[in-house]
Amino acid sequence: MKPLDADVLKTLSEVGEKFRLAGELESYELITHGNINTTYCVKYKNPDKRYIFQRVNTYVFHEPVEIMKNIDLVTEHIRAKNKTAASVLPALHYHHTADGHNYWFGSKDNFWRVSNNFEALTYQGSSDPEVLRQAGRAFGEFQKNLSDFDATLLHDTIPNFHNTKKRLEGFFENVEKDELGRVKEVLPEIEFVRSHREIAERLTNLLEAGKIPTRVTHNDTKINNVLFNKETGEPLVVIDLDTVMPGLPAHDFGDAVRFAANTAAEDEKDLSKVSFDLDLYRGFAEGFISETAGILTDEEIDTMALGALTIAIELGMRFLDDYITGDKYFKTHYEGHNLVRTRCQFALAADMEKKFDEMNKIVHDTARTIK
Repeated sequence: MKPLDADVLKTLSEVGEKFRLAGELESYELITHGNINTTYCVKYKNPDKRYIFQRVNTYVFHEPVEIMKNIDLVTEHIRAKNKTAASVLPALHYHHTADGHNYWFGSKDNFWRVSNNFEALTYQGSSDPEVLRQAGRAFGEFQKNLSDFDATLLHDTIPNFHNTKKRLEGFFENVEKDELGRVKEVLPEIEFVRSHREIAERLTNLLEAGKIPTRVTHNDTKINNVLFNKETGEPLVVIDLDTVMPGLPAHDFGDAVRFAANTAAEDEKDLSKVSFDLDLYRGFAEGFISETAGILTDEEIDTMALGALTIAIELGMRFLDDYITGDKYFKTHYEGHNLVRTRCQFALAADMEKKFDEMNKIVHDTARTIK
């Protein structure tokens, strides 16, 4: 076993003191998955307890205080609700300092937070519809618990994150500029975006017309952001709330199934392997709709399948935009990586289009059985 670093122990001890944790810090383990923040599972003794310590990457998250204020409002709302009613999920909790903050600026402006730890199972992906059903329940429960929360109280930490119309405007501006001369390489991909612009803008248009409401959304609904009970396989808690802000449930639903029901990796070069698995889609939809059918409007239910298609087009367009402008946003591992990602998302979107009527039917059939 690798010996503990004395400097790290000293830093973590100071963090624990600031968050008023009881007991004596005994050991820590660096959590290696995750590419942005530095995360430790920290063990205390007397009492025997574990916590998650995170040093937030303020280069990526420019307004960490706003993020933590959003998280505080959301997690405390869910915790308060859990005290008065039975809930499927326990609540994620971030500890507070003596001055009432759920964050602390350490030396050299290191930004720290501490949350409760769950002994749990995680999945990076799954081909089991039941796992997807349980993940859908988790994100649906998260949505339901916040259905009575005023989304306008939250900071918009990534402005226009899913404003597809605005993203498309920026994309076509970059196509016109063509500063790196790459446009000639991707004319078929640009035409795909142009031919799908109307459908990609529908959700934004519905929101702007007041036909669907803004709600609190998670905005990173990948299956690995759900912790599962190791014994029962049921969901425990939804984690990674850094992107919680006002949005549309269709985007949360759509991003989840876009990721989970794709039969191939997000950067698969062999497009013959890319398809949209309706069984996995059905699993997630049944879980999500079972928790949200009572709080979503009929118009919102109508947009769930559209959310999946929209996100696939939007993300593919974002990969393509990044390629055209020099691969500045998404981390790439080889030349043309963003172009491979683009083609994969567009292949997925094309398959969704073929199956769109069935996708809608699955959502509406599920909602009818619940209502």
